Amino acid sequence: MTGGDTAAGTLWVVATPIGTLDDLSPRALRVLDEVGVLLAEDTRRTRALLSHHKIAARGRLRSLHVHNESALTGGVLELLASGVSVALVSDAGTPVLSDPGFELVRAVRAAMLPVASVPGPSAFTAALAVAA
Repeated sequence: MTGGDTAAGTLWVVATPIGTLDDLSPRALRVLDEVGVLLAEDTRRTRALLSHHKIAARGRLRSLHVHNESALTGGVLELLASGVSVALVSDAGTPVLSDPGFELVRAVRAAMLPVASVPGPSAFTAALAVAA
């Protein structure tokens, strides 16, 4: 997933658990382990998630928040264009819905670079299932 010389990298929008760290899907685990760069709203929380799942950040973990998203977007576009895949995660849940990342996803799509999502468990569906 770090890419090659000819293909663009993918921006992966990865949902993270809202509560229990073990709710992270196997696909999300694979993506977080294989991408070249991890962008996180709060690196401390993401580092705890990665550590729980024995995924090494290996200098790949970077902060992306409302105060630096504009400044980082150009560099992320360059990484993707060079073939490096990037994962975007928030503190909990799906990034972009109420967290930083909207501007980044919009720029990546405008540049016609690949964007993919890795969904997570739905808190709404889980709550509905036990609300009977």
